[in-house]
Amino acid sequence: MNIYLDLFLTFLKIGAVSFGGGYGMLPLIKEECLNHNWLTEESVLNFVAVSESTPGPIAVNMATFIGSSQAGVGGAILATLGVILPAFIIILIIASLVKNLFKYQGVQAFLGGVRPTVSAMILSTALTLFLSGVLAIKTVKSQVAFDWQALVIFAVVFVTATLYKHFRKKAISPIILIIISAGLGMGLYSIV
Repeated sequence: MNIYLDLFLTFLKIGAVSFGGGYGMLPLIKEECLNHNWLTEESVLNFVAVSESTPGPIAVNMATFIGSSQAGVGGAILATLGVILPAFIIILIIASLVKNLFKYQGVQAFLGGVRPTVSAMILSTALTLFLSGVLAIKTVKSQVAFDWQALVIFAVVFVTATLYKHFRKKAISPIILIIISAGLGMGLYSIV
């Protein structure tokens, strides 16, 4: 099959059957990349790290990077289009059918019930990333492998964000925190 068509159809399938946002798509993206021999297991993890630290949704970034690595600019465009097209069409249909949806009490009740779940999912993702990034805990049976560099980076970013908010009375830009953590990562991991 043509690589361009293969990229488009693969990411179209991922976009059509994935729910829960970009992090919900990551297992499917990983499986498809390994099945097509587009990336190795280690490369997938590297792509996730880069996709998380670049602006935009992680699934869109992953599709763009994977498409680019396999077929250049054309592959990047087609993979990205494939992953966003299903959501775009669904949202377009919903928006055209239900213009005054939020005025209904049932919809407000539904959203009131969903908000705590979304908060819990975000907190769970943050905790999982912390445990795997700083303590190398990937499963319940994993041994703790303390990563002092990751802990230093986490502490510096946390203290910087907290102090900035305390003294400036507003949150620091996430871009600045990413730049700080990238610089610390390059410095700390290169001295080991």
